[in-house]
Amino acid sequence: MENGLQLYNTLTRKKELFEPLNGPNVGMYVCGPTVYSDVHLGNCRTFISFDLIFRYLKFLGYKVRYVRNITDAGHLEGDRDEGDDKFAKRAKLEQLEPMEIVQKYTLGFHDVMRMFNTLPPSIEPTATGHIIEQIEMIQDIIANGYAYETNGTVYFDVEKYSQTYNYTILTNRNLEDMMANTRELGGQDEKRGRLDFALWIKAKPETIMRWISPWGVGFPGWHIECSAMSAKYLGEEFDIHGGGMDLAATHHTNEIAQSEACYHKEPAKYWMHTNMLTVNGSRMSKTAGNGFMPLQLFSGDHPLLTKGYSPMTVKFFMLQAHYRSTLDFSNDALDASEKGFRRLMNALSLLEKLVASDSGEFEIEPIRLNCIKAMNDDFNSPVVIAELFEAARIINTVYDGKGRITAAELEKLKVLMQEFVFDIFGLKDEESSNNELNDVLDMVIDIRKSAKENKDYATSDKIRIGLQNIGIQLKDSKEGTTWNKI
Repeated sequence: MENGLQLYNTLTRKKELFEPLNGPNVGMYVCGPTVYSDVHLGNCRTFISFDLIFRYLKFLGYKVRYVRNITDAGHLEGDRDEGDDKFAKRAKLEQLEPMEIVQKYTLGFHDVMRMFNTLPPSIEPTATGHIIEQIEMIQDIIANGYAYETNGTVYFDVEKYSQTYNYTILTNRNLEDMMANTRELGGQDEKRGRLDFALWIKAKPETIMRWISPWGVGFPGWHIECSAMSAKYLGEEFDIHGGGMDLAATHHTNEIAQSEACYHKEPAKYWMHTNMLTVNGSRMSKTAGNGFMPLQLFSGDHPLLTKGYSPMTVKFFMLQAHYRSTLDFSNDALDASEKGFRRLMNALSLLEKLVASDSGEFEIEPIRLNCIKAMNDDFNSPVVIAELFEAARIINTVYDGKGRITAAELEKLKVLMQEFVFDIFGLKDEESSNNELNDVLDMVIDIRKSAKENKDYATSDKIRIGLQNIGIQLKDSKEGTTWNKI
């Protein structure tokens, strides 16, 4: 399919023409959340970005199988095969069964994703539901000579693997420097090399989540789950593998190694990574005290926030930055996005009220082509938003009677906004869904209309000024009175 879509491939560190392995069928795997705590904003940005990619690939006509896993077992503190199991630790803290923790935070994750109006993936497999597949893959890696068992734990042999394959192909790091700079770890005496990582971990007596394996009772390492599940649902080779850039150095590097050691093939053709989040110019983190969860952002319940912001405002804010660029949160930036989002939604509310003319001065096709060109340029959503604001300007101009548009161009304008605002960006008008507010304002507008007809201009002005003071602006025209939030 010739569509000219260029995407940035982390593996080759350049933009490449997207050419799926299987024609119109596209396989995409994105590393999902680890559900031992609430989903954080970094996760949200990643999943919103890949929701955009998912939607746009479908818009282009591809049949996309989007797989996003749930990590619900075997995730250790520090991700270096050491420390306590995070699920067991949280379960003990909250006095719950580990799978109660999994259920609680999985449901919370899904709730947040619904608030952001993201589409569900095609398949959402869990690590605990694919223990057999992980064990079988580990057995194949051992049989191929790239892993070894020590006291019930199975380690991947990075040095042996590196004799045949490039272990640092994704990050282009120097392997010798990595080995020299890797600190001594617990269990290091069991490993042949400092960079070796666990495929299967022997359970301690206090370990709650455990399974029987050929090497004894234990649980899978973190990296093996994604290799096993992506291969099961997308095949040994598939099109796109994605996640946050923090996963590239360890998790995705080890995924590539596991898959090549098992199948002698690189698992994904294109590797895509979203960039980090900052707050007022500093990297967002729990230890710095500047990290906040999505629900805190929505409610404003955080010392760094002056107020709360709606899910669509936050999503719009994220889409205003390219997925590979750093995204900086600040009250000023969020306020600006809130105003911009309202301006776009206000224009859309006027679109159905436009009246076509026999002649007009606006052409919509150049705007649409610019939007497609931007999306084909590695999903450049900020450029698309600029084009959508140009479309909003046309809507306002025609509505105010300062310009005319033909019926054919008006239809193109409606299609443009439906495709890019709703179908591809996945935005929605939060105000239009508030039926109670709509009903109240319709009643107030009717009262004001009656006052004007009775020449009671004092009451009419009082209503208009009062609504403006609480952030609602009335706009009179020959078609009637409309309102929007300011």
